[in-house]
Amino acid sequence: MTSLSLKTAPATIPLKQMTLAVGLACCCAMIPCASKAQAQTTIGDLANSATPSLTKPAQVVVISGARYEQFVENLPMAIDVIDQKEIERLGITDIRDLAKNLANVDVKRAPARFTVTGVGNSTGRDGNAGFSIRGQDGNRVLMLIDGMRLPRSYINGSNAFGRDSIAVNLIRQVEIVRGPASVLYGSDGLAGLVNFMTVEPQDFLQVKNAASKDLGGKLFANWSGDDHSRSLGASLAGRANTQWSWLISANVSKAKGLGNMGTNDVPNIDRTTPNPQEDQTQSVLAKLVYQPSANQKHSLSIEHVDKTSDFELLSSRAKLPMTTASAVKGENVHKESTRDRLTLIDRYDIKNDWIDHLQSNLSYQDSSAQDDGVTHRNTLADRVRKVSYAEQAWQFSLLADKLFKSSPNFAQRLSYGFDYSRIDVSNFFDGIDPGNTDFMPRKYFPDTRDSSRAVFLQDEIFAGSWIITPGLRYDHFNLDVKTQDGFAPPAKTPAKSLSGSAVVPKLGMLYKVNADWNVYASFAGGFRAPNAQQINGVFDSSTVPAVLLANPDLKPEKSQNLEIGVRALFEKFNLDVALFSGRYQDLIYDKKPLGGKGIAGDPAIFQTVNVDKAKIEGFEIRGQVQWTEIAGGKLSSPFAYGRTRGTDEVAHTPLSSINPSKLYAGLRYTNDSWDWQLNARHQAGKEEADLSSPYLPKPAVPPRVRQFLVSSVTTLDMQVQWIMQKNWRVNLGVDNITNKKYWNWSDVQGLAATSVVVDAYTQPGRYYHASLVMGF
Repeated sequence: MTSLSLKTAPATIPLKQMTLAVGLACCCAMIPCASKAQAQTTIGDLANSATPSLTKPAQVVVISGARYEQFVENLPMAIDVIDQKEIERLGITDIRDLAKNLANVDVKRAPARFTVTGVGNSTGRDGNAGFSIRGQDGNRVLMLIDGMRLPRSYINGSNAFGRDSIAVNLIRQVEIVRGPASVLYGSDGLAGLVNFMTVEPQDFLQVKNAASKDLGGKLFANWSGDDHSRSLGASLAGRANTQWSWLISANVSKAKGLGNMGTNDVPNIDRTTPNPQEDQTQSVLAKLVYQPSANQKHSLSIEHVDKTSDFELLSSRAKLPMTTASAVKGENVHKESTRDRLTLIDRYDIKNDWIDHLQSNLSYQDSSAQDDGVTHRNTLADRVRKVSYAEQAWQFSLLADKLFKSSPNFAQRLSYGFDYSRIDVSNFFDGIDPGNTDFMPRKYFPDTRDSSRAVFLQDEIFAGSWIITPGLRYDHFNLDVKTQDGFAPPAKTPAKSLSGSAVVPKLGMLYKVNADWNVYASFAGGFRAPNAQQINGVFDSSTVPAVLLANPDLKPEKSQNLEIGVRALFEKFNLDVALFSGRYQDLIYDKKPLGGKGIAGDPAIFQTVNVDKAKIEGFEIRGQVQWTEIAGGKLSSPFAYGRTRGTDEVAHTPLSSINPSKLYAGLRYTNDSWDWQLNARHQAGKEEADLSSPYLPKPAVPPRVRQFLVSSVTTLDMQVQWIMQKNWRVNLGVDNITNKKYWNWSDVQGLAATSVVVDAYTQPGRYYHASLVMGF
């Protein structure tokens, strides 16, 4: 076994910065409070509970910032919250819709223009690929559902599996933490956290300002024109007695390919309209809740999500007349992914000398993805590909907290816990390739057990107008090769195991200037361990002029992140401004080209490697203005703007992958029966000055080809909700009202400016969506 050890905190944070941060924290703790009355409010309302007697409209309770309930305004970090009401009102049906109005947050969804065989091309094969937060994406963003890690993304050659194994109709709230979450959640939270929380029986049995019920639920139907999706669902909750309650929620949906503004409908490689596609999703969530007393609660959840897609890849067909025997006459693909989860969450109010609350979370999750495709060739026999990826995961966490009060003006809450996770990862490549003597079933990387153990401690100090939050986490990971069967041979070199550890610190400080203003600063370390594919993934073929080399010497990625923010929480106006800067070391560059022309005798060579240094910085401005009351309703304007820039500090060039800035502004009117909102979104263009090179990496010699650049664009959309009666709601919307033609940078990066199919990468034109919700 290869052992990799990250040194303790000084290796992650320079000694000078650590000393300065600790010293500043100590100084802050000694600053006298602004006034006794204000200090009592801070200690009593903030330290004891997340539900003070006097609350403002802006106050929102989240759990992602500290792993227990807290007001967003009391956390030294930027967090977005989208609850079930907003999901319904805005017509959000998948994770791509969640990111529409969020600054510096995006979800990539390229068009389905991949291939089954031939030149490796996975464009759009992973659907909604996952979140990008402040310039970092993929598996650097931790995605949780009820505390359980969602499956990772996987890309290899023509095959890719995304991270959209979520049924949004089962979600009650989504919390998005911007910036590293490694201290509280571990290695996967290098760039940020997206936390999905599923619906609870209480959501239907205890409605605000109404008496509790013994039976409740809702029926809903959705339709959206961007992918012609239709869905039906129902949730039913009941209370057997004062101790037992239950919930079952189910959803089924069908959809076609995501629309665009392409017009060339030919069945060959020049096609720019979407390929024919049929999607189906079935999801079920069941919960059983036992609450024997006010001091404890036990919740058992069972979730099943199944997604299938069938593609006819007209865009990979050769043009007529077909002059070669291997010319592609057609390609068809069937994809299926399933995720089954079992979670037991136990909560206890203990109130002894060392523990106030104790919570445990035990989860098991079985996830798999199967990708079957066939290529019909001109006169040669068909090629068949069968590729699978699977994860079987166990996860356990134990979290305790204790509030200590030493005086009316000083208190502190200690949170400490233990995390354990074990993920068994496997893949397999099979199929039929007549005439190719080099073809054989194989594994791109060996079956691997990815496990980690961690302990963490966080101290939340309430000192008058100050809230100071230092934290520390020790994480140890192991990547253990379970077997070489199916991997070596055919791989020439057996795979190797890897282990390592890291100490990751953080320090947050928040100062309440008065009842309406607060300012904060936070410094956090981050790290992410490499995965099995990055360490041991190999490819070597005598018929394909490309070689992928393993790299068992990969180091974990490390980061140092600083964020400074200001919040205003007035009755008619709220504002949240954050400036952030992150420095990254040993970033993992997947499949970096190392040389070779990609021809027989001189194959292109690739390897996943660490790159030296990078810097990512930017800012976000978010908020809302309450204008006035008109005809018994309220007029308001939500807004958000964000910008991120990245630099390779070795080559001194921009990071091309960073998405352009995005501005969102809305005008909303609400009364007892109607909720109307008009939104404007402006997306900046991508310029050559924002790229590491204006040219595509291939060909490397003249004449070189320039990359396609997206232009700036402003689009409009509108949503209307009609509350027909207390629990009946109709939601209508229209997106891209002016039918603008535009592209997202994440979808077209690496596309040639001379390509004749650039319109295939456009976003949908004008489309409508609607839903009907009937509660009972």
